[in-house]
Amino acid sequence: MDIQSHTFMDGRVHVYKRDNSRYWQCSTYMHGRNHRVSTREESLVLAKDAAKDWYMTLYADARSQRVDSRLALLMRKAGRVAASPDYKISPKPKKETGPSFREAAEKFMGEYRIITQGQRNEAWAKEHERRIKTHLMSFFGDMPVAAINAGLVQEYRVQRHTNSNKKPSRSTLHHETVTLRLVLKTAHRYGWIAQVPDISAPYKTSGKVNHRAWFSPEEYKALYEASRDRTKNPPRERDRTAWEDFHDYILFMANTGLRPDEAGRLEYRDVTIVTDQDSGERLLEIEVRGKRGVGYCKSMTGAILPFQRMQKRHSGQPTARIFGKTPAHLLNQVLSELNLKHDRDGNVRTAYSLRHTYICLRLMEGADIYQIAKNCRTSVEMIEKFYAAHLKNTLDASAINVRKIRKKVEKPRKSDR
Repeated sequence: MDIQSHTFMDGRVHVYKRDNSRYWQCSTYMHGRNHRVSTREESLVLAKDAAKDWYMTLYADARSQRVDSRLALLMRKAGRVAASPDYKISPKPKKETGPSFREAAEKFMGEYRIITQGQRNEAWAKEHERRIKTHLMSFFGDMPVAAINAGLVQEYRVQRHTNSNKKPSRSTLHHETVTLRLVLKTAHRYGWIAQVPDISAPYKTSGKVNHRAWFSPEEYKALYEASRDRTKNPPRERDRTAWEDFHDYILFMANTGLRPDEAGRLEYRDVTIVTDQDSGERLLEIEVRGKRGVGYCKSMTGAILPFQRMQKRHSGQPTARIFGKTPAHLLNQVLSELNLKHDRDGNVRTAYSLRHTYICLRLMEGADIYQIAKNCRTSVEMIEKFYAAHLKNTLDASAINVRKIRKKVEKPRKSDR
């Protein structure tokens, strides 16, 4: 292996470069051992400057340790510190060196999409990259990845809460922690750190039970009646088609329980009108492509007419998307006018609330929770945790309001005494 080498500062510092590396390395001998580090520079001139700064910092730290040791010795002799054969001056903590967080993040971003191709949604991979470039890189940046620990991550969470105009939500910080953990796992996989530190959020036991924002039957009726009125009397005639699509979107979502991103990717060829063998009703069989891959959904009867109207209105070709982008601006406009943008707990209602409405209404009408979970491509645990509208129907009042009849204890008669 060819090595280019240069020596300066009276032979105390060596700068060298291997043929299989683009960066210059530097080394010195101090306190009985060799010290080596990468300059992270490709230019020899810049590498020498970086090596000189590194050597002077190392020399200053060593000199400071010697001074501390001498002071401790003088204080012991003066009787200010109790002399003990086991007493030792604690050295300064070792400064971590090695590959930086930036290198680990670039390594992760370079391999994540390739390794998970077909297993993770493309948008999910882009979100990881966005979190790294927007938030994580500005805080951790050139910090050695070996120096990242639970305390440093907690400082990052505090900084995100205090140094931003809009405070991040709990789920936002959770996603950023997940991305950070994936980067640290990449560093561990390449031997840059001994183990992945525990960076889970402290002070967190069982969280507060928050139910997903949904529309009660009365609120849902007010919503679709308002959207229907817009189709008959739109604010502007040129927007009539957009309001008609919006009305059909509300009915379709509330009768299928699809996620907004699933509905956005839905094509006409993914939907088939069939007659169900078990119920005898006409409904839609939908092939859903979402964050968990391909799944299937059977709709309520009320989803057929909105689907047929959309197909007729747009002359839907098999490969054309039915709804495309979520009509969030129209939904927000109607919700603001109806004063339904927030529920009683302050939760914001969005297009996702139509999925929550579907689940809650089906459960309130007595549907089997396991079948609902399969049809919505989620778990029973998630439904029981976040969709509580059905709980009042699972409580058996006859079993709750039980009054046991207590037997009267007969007092002994005088004659028996």
